Amino acid sequence: MNKKGLIRTRINILRNICLIYFLFNAVSVVQSQEYTKPNIILILADDLGLGDIGCYFGRYKTPNIDKIAEQGRRFTQYYSASPICSPSRVGILAGQIPAKLHFTTFLNTREDNRRKEQVDYLDPSVPTVAKLLKAGGYATAHFGKWHMGGGRDVQNAPNFDRYGFDEWASTYESPDPDPALTATNWIWSDQDSVKRWNRTAYLVDKTLSFLKRHNGQPCYINLWTDDVHTPWIVSDEYVGHRMEKPQSERNFEVVLAEFDRQLGRLLAGLVEMGVDQNTVLIFTSDNGPLPNFRQDRSAGLRGSKLSLYEGGIRMPFIIRWPEKIRKNSVDSLSVVSALDLLPTLVALAGVEVQGNMEIFDGEDRSAVWLGKPSSRKKPLYWEYGRNSTYFNTPKPPNRSPALAYRKGNWKFLMNIDGSQQELYDLECDPKEQHNLSMKHPKKIRRFRDRLMDWWADLPPFDEDIANRLDPDPDS
Repeated sequence: MNKKGLIRTRINILRNICLIYFLFNAVSVVQSQEYTKPNIILILADDLGLGDIGCYFGRYKTPNIDKIAEQGRRFTQYYSASPICSPSRVGILAGQIPAKLHFTTFLNTREDNRRKEQVDYLDPSVPTVAKLLKAGGYATAHFGKWHMGGGRDVQNAPNFDRYGFDEWASTYESPDPDPALTATNWIWSDQDSVKRWNRTAYLVDKTLSFLKRHNGQPCYINLWTDDVHTPWIVSDEYVGHRMEKPQSERNFEVVLAEFDRQLGRLLAGLVEMGVDQNTVLIFTSDNGPLPNFRQDRSAGLRGSKLSLYEGGIRMPFIIRWPEKIRKNSVDSLSVVSALDLLPTLVALAGVEVQGNMEIFDGEDRSAVWLGKPSSRKKPLYWEYGRNSTYFNTPKPPNRSPALAYRKGNWKFLMNIDGSQQELYDLECDPKEQHNLSMKHPKKIRRFRDRLMDWWADLPPFDEDIANRLDPDPDS
């Protein structure tokens, strides 16, 4: 080989070495980016009101939840998808208005579900936040209350894996109840090996264990507690409390304090594992409180659980993500919805969604979550309780009409037949004390037409629709 050929050969060898080095480092960067995806833990309390959290109202003491807010961002205009458990959870998991999927109140027996024009379980073919994140490399788990199918006489509800979860431990109202939590065929029992007052601790243990076992892989975890739903059962160590009625405020305060203590233990566990800085920790509630002592549990807002007034649907919402979110910040301007969770979490996780995002009813609010307040583009719609014969609570003044619509600062409510039309300016009147419907007839007509058009466009329900849902993918 002549001298020029030798030089050319050496250059080619050097070029190949450089190319191999570049490709090796490119793969390493991709892998590094993959492992920097944040863990996501969604804490969903049950029947916890805005006023139950110290940093929102101050009536009750919640030092650990307040600490989450001090280390993150707190929102004051966050809305659940419904004032009752089953549809509110569907809104989070599926990112769609629950009435579109035939959920307008809690799931019950098959017969009662039909009376209320509901399915028996969430259609397993719908996209969910767990499915989308799992496809993006996440390990997924659901620990706690489900109530989107299963329990009572519904024995064919699809299991958790059909909705995108790798692991689960759930309660009575689910397709696969954890025996430690369900010694009997009901939501709780003295025979449960994990006592009612220890449930949140048990679920926190499950959450921390899952994170440890999936070290190096991003995790998405639903930590959906039974607390602070009634009955408020306290342990024997609280002398005298067991003599109180389960619905007493004294018992509630003990249950809330224990719930808060366990969330403090969760925070400490994240720090101990060294994953707290890149973990998105979200705290919220499924719907408003009941009973609502003096309206304190809804921070003085009108309404409660089972009501489309603010006390039934305006919930606490706190996000802690030390790597990305500034400490001790508050957003009182942005209107945020439970429907936004799916598109926002997918965006924050850097997961590319295959398919049509238009089926989802929320917005990607990642910029808002990260500290840039903005108005929302889409209005919010609610339906609670189709077939009004079965919905006689709560009593006035907390009992609301069945439909609601929010656009900007305006909130409009009415019944399906057009009766009880109410209009509130929430900027000036967040407690909904002054019905402005007589002062704004043009707005009333416009909002009424929009709300009725939306309701009329919902998919029709017939009694056989649930039977057409196939819980078995191989059948």
